[in-house]
Amino acid sequence: MAGIKVIITGATGMVGEGVLFECLLNDNVREVLIINRRHYDLQHPKLKELIVPDFFQLEKFSDQLKNYDGCFFCAGISSVGMKEDKFTHITYDTTLSFAKTLLAVNNDIVFTYVSGAHTDSSEKGRVMWARVKGKTENDLAKLGFKAEYNFRPGGMLPFEGQKNWKNLYKVIVKIIKVFAPKVVITMEELGKAMINCVTIGYSKNILEISDIKALAKE
Repeated sequence: MAGIKVIITGATGMVGEGVLFECLLNDNVREVLIINRRHYDLQHPKLKELIVPDFFQLEKFSDQLKNYDGCFFCAGISSVGMKEDKFTHITYDTTLSFAKTLLAVNNDIVFTYVSGAHTDSSEKGRVMWARVKGKTENDLAKLGFKAEYNFRPGGMLPFEGQKNWKNLYKVIVKIIKVFAPKVVITMEELGKAMINCVTIGYSKNILEISDIKALAKE
């Protein structure tokens, strides 16, 4: 069968859900496995779901993770009101543990990580979340995936029908798009760019907003 098989985390959040929608619509994807901590209520011929309450115990499900071409790691949490040690545990430790387990059973897989605009690759800046995500990006790149890409989107506009989206955020992003269209992408663009990372690759492993827009058009 033509098309790639992909894993998506974070489908119960706004980014993962949007990437999922694009994968289900896209002819270059033939199968999608969503890995969630809780059930996502959607039926589709391409879609499979694996409930993993604790991502640190992903190895218990190794047999169900084999023979995938790409992983779109969209799970994440806001740093607002959170101390650095807890944010690091959720953002860095969880992601690296998940990635290592996945790589152990898929040595030819492409891994994409959703980071954020202004992530700090030096790991030394004053902004806590940016340092932590910078370290996460850096260490994922060292693991030995077939390819590893870090996506740094800014404002994002959802697909019609997305459930995991706050209306106020959608209004704010639409306003931003009027005055600064270059810093806003659609979930369709994000999803297409991730799929294209797996099918055709990209010259950089850190994709800023302009890179995401360019790759989505390939």
